[in-house]
Amino acid sequence: MRVVADDGEQLGVMPVEEALSAAAERGLDLVEVAASAKPPVVKIMDYGKFKFEQQKAARVARKKQHTIHVKEVKMRPDISSHDMEFKIRHARNFLIEGNKVKLTMMFRGRQLARPELGAEIIEESLGLLEDVGKADSKPKLEGRNMSVIVAPKGK
Repeated sequence: MRVVADDGEQLGVMPVEEALSAAAERGLDLVEVAASAKPPVVKIMDYGKFKFEQQKAARVARKKQHTIHVKEVKMRPDISSHDMEFKIRHARNFLIEGNKVKLTMMFRGRQLARPELGAEIIEESLGLLEDVGKADSKPKLEGRNMSVIVAPKGK
């Protein structure tokens, strides 16, 4: 097997016993790096330190990644203009942070007879948010709720 020292120096091709004794001589481990190569490649290294460095790199990578959450903003067809502005301001902040926003129009009782009123409000909301986000699809009526998901524009 081809042996590589801990400092990257090529020690050449040698039998397993000789490679193990070279690793023991340095007080390190013999780790197989490329088993499919002809001859197989092994490296003399501190395996515990190697595993720790890998875990540390994985931790840093996990810390840097950003998860996208879906935030929900609920409204009713008889929403006042001030309440609408307030909820749209929240939706705008969520989109700027990089999260998706689900705009939900909730109908009660006879409001369900006129879903177009709720659709108008959702369309108006989409118009107010079009500078920071775009709708993934058309608003859908599912039972007593009409909803649409808005994704941030930069993503």
